[in-house]
Amino acid sequence: MNKPLAASLRPENLDQYIGQKHLVGQGAILRKAIESGKIPSMILWGPPGVGKTTLANIIANKLFCPFYSLSAINSGVKDVREVIEKASKGDRAILFIDEIHRFSKNQQDSLLGAVEQGVITLIGATTENPSFEVITPLLSRCQVFILKSLDKEDLLKLIGNALSYYKDVENKTIEIKETESLLRISGGDARKLLNAIEIVVSQLGDELIITNEKVSLIIQQNLTSYDKKGEMHYDIISAFIKSMRGSDPNAAVYWLSRMVASSEDVLFIARRMLIFSSEDIGMANPNALLVANACFDAVNKIGYPESRIILSQTAVYLATSPKSNSTYMAINAALEFVERTGDLPVPLHLRNAPTSLMKDIGYGDDYKYAHDYKNNFTPLNFLPQEIKGTKFYLAGNNPKENEIEKRLKLMWKDFYNY
Repeated sequence: MNKPLAASLRPENLDQYIGQKHLVGQGAILRKAIESGKIPSMILWGPPGVGKTTLANIIANKLFCPFYSLSAINSGVKDVREVIEKASKGDRAILFIDEIHRFSKNQQDSLLGAVEQGVITLIGATTENPSFEVITPLLSRCQVFILKSLDKEDLLKLIGNALSYYKDVENKTIEIKETESLLRISGGDARKLLNAIEIVVSQLGDELIITNEKVSLIIQQNLTSYDKKGEMHYDIISAFIKSMRGSDPNAAVYWLSRMVASSEDVLFIARRMLIFSSEDIGMANPNALLVANACFDAVNKIGYPESRIILSQTAVYLATSPKSNSTYMAINAALEFVERTGDLPVPLHLRNAPTSLMKDIGYGDDYKYAHDYKNNFTPLNFLPQEIKGTKFYLAGNNPKENEIEKRLKLMWKDFYNY
């Protein structure tokens, strides 16, 4: 059986590796570690098709050490323990876990001892933010490396490699007149690009010329299926989220049905809607978070096929709700501000004073208890003095938040520039 083009072109060393120059280019941090033979346990975080698995294989080949590979989709604690037992009988081994974000807390816990004791060097690959998906004790024992989508230069190199492969191995001289469609389809994903090239070449016939028109026609005819374990998984969920954000319930239900028809993880869908309800609806309709949370609980209890009804109801509700990303923007702005300004001191009047010494040095002085005043409000600075008057929350352009902003203007006219 012939190997897929992507497998045939998989790099075997760092010099063949395309992309991620910030990590493996000459003098880069990860390249230095690999060349020294001393690599830490690590999490490789990045979108699909950017070389996470390939990089793990290159590391294993370079270090000449035992290499074990597990997929979190079909492996459990038993598989992890078997690998650790084998590794403990010899030299330090590398354990690569693809999609480590799919491991449960218990499964991730089973790795801690072996990583801590140096029995294994863990390389985990994930497309999800490891801060949310990897348990803190394991994350603290690993270095996180962020991989980026491939840029145009990288993708053109891949196209060149593919043409050389067809010429040298399959004796096919292929001419590429235009690359825009291939680059657009790839979305910075090497595997998607090479799969597209393979599909196009297989249907070129006698005229071995690739044009944008041919690529668009052939790919549209062949990439209509949804693979929940492949790159289409990310495209479909992206279309689903963007349809709800764009307030189109018809498109939202369509993309939802594509996932349901392929038995996508029901909790994955519900979890994304739960995030969406706060990120994209937020203060415009706070009940959206309650509905999405109820959906998550309900589908967890019920499962397919009946959960499709609950998912549909929630998707339509979210799509037809007014939208606001004001709280999402507020927390991002505040976090960025904290990173720049550091740990500013809490004003004395906001500090608790449980001891007489604290009271003597001014803790709690001049604090005004809001409920003692008309309308349960009195102007008081609640920010560090250095950043008094800084605004992070900016009301969205919808009726509910317009009313909130009117009230804030009346209350805080002397503190903030409303």
